[in-house]
Amino acid sequence: MTKQYESEVLASVHEAALDLAEAGFMSKRTMRRFDEICLTPVKEMTPEDIRALRLRELASQAVFARHLNVTTGLVSKWERGEKRPRGASLKLLTLVAKNGLRAVA
Repeated sequence: MTKQYESEVLASVHEAALDLAEAGFMSKRTMRRFDEICLTPVKEMTPEDIRALRLRELASQAVFARHLNVTTGLVSKWERGEKRPRGASLKLLTLVAKNGLRAVA
């Protein structure tokens, strides 16, 4: 998955920092801070947030699930609050919220 940045400026700053880290001029700790600042932050989503996001994108649960590479049943469980998205799924939902479903198509 490609990195998603808050802005083009932050993308440039992060790429420069990554080059410095790879060359040994920046510590791993400092690089983690650049990651936190520059990359799209992932936030928890409520069942209502997930349903509203899917409806905003005019997608059925099946289509939404296919874009996120999860099952339709899992999307249904997220929307009912029986399960919560984590890890890569939460990151994809964050990107869809920010950039639309086409961003992960």
